[in-house]
Amino acid sequence: MPDLELSAGTIDYDDTGGPGPVVVLVHGLMMDGAQWRHVVADLRRDHRCVLPVLPMGAHRRPMHPDADLSLRGLGRILAEFMEGLDLHEVTLCFNDWCGAQVMIADRGVDRVGRLALVSCESFENYPPGLPGRLAAIAARVPGGVMVARRALLSRRLRRLPMFFGAMSKRGIPEEIMRAWLQPLTRPEIRRDYRKYAGDTRRASAICSPRHKPYRPSTGRCSSRGRPRTA
Repeated sequence: MPDLELSAGTIDYDDTGGPGPVVVLVHGLMMDGAQWRHVVADLRRDHRCVLPVLPMGAHRRPMHPDADLSLRGLGRILAEFMEGLDLHEVTLCFNDWCGAQVMIADRGVDRVGRLALVSCESFENYPPGLPGRLAAIAARVPGGVMVARRALLSRRLRRLPMFFGAMSKRGIPEEIMRAWLQPLTRPEIRRDYRKYAGDTRRASAICSPRHKPYRPSTGRCSSRGRPRTA
């Protein structure tokens, strides 16, 4: 897997290559580019698909200890990533996690031609639903991330609506789920996860419809208004 050195640390990414239009596919919390595997299988014939692994728990390279991994910080990391690869007229796709609102506010979308917001968190729905609130609690409570990781290793538990059950029609394959959870065994990765997932109070204020340094974009939701991961 190629990587790119950014100011916050080294980011791994997948890149299908090719001369077609560039699509950057952004994953959700405790996930990586495998979330988009079916989409990439369809698009790669005539698009260049780029999938960065952002520091949200399933990444394998810890960020620098002083890296800003807040909602706004991750938006800046994504903007720097696109600049580092010299991407232009990008179709930027979000699912589950969504930094589009702060990237627009910070003028970090100069290289973006289109935005696709697919069942994303936004406005007062932050953190999103019961799964998002549990993720935030796990980030704040000592030992909470490891407890959550152990729970998600159980197929029966993770298919409950409070975990991944409401976000996947068919369930996430066992090998993918274990690959997503394995990095959380490392304390540096748990530190990175807590920096983002535990920052919900400040991020909620940024995402509030009362905080309007930008004009909201139109997005698409699943038929049941829930994020989809698989």
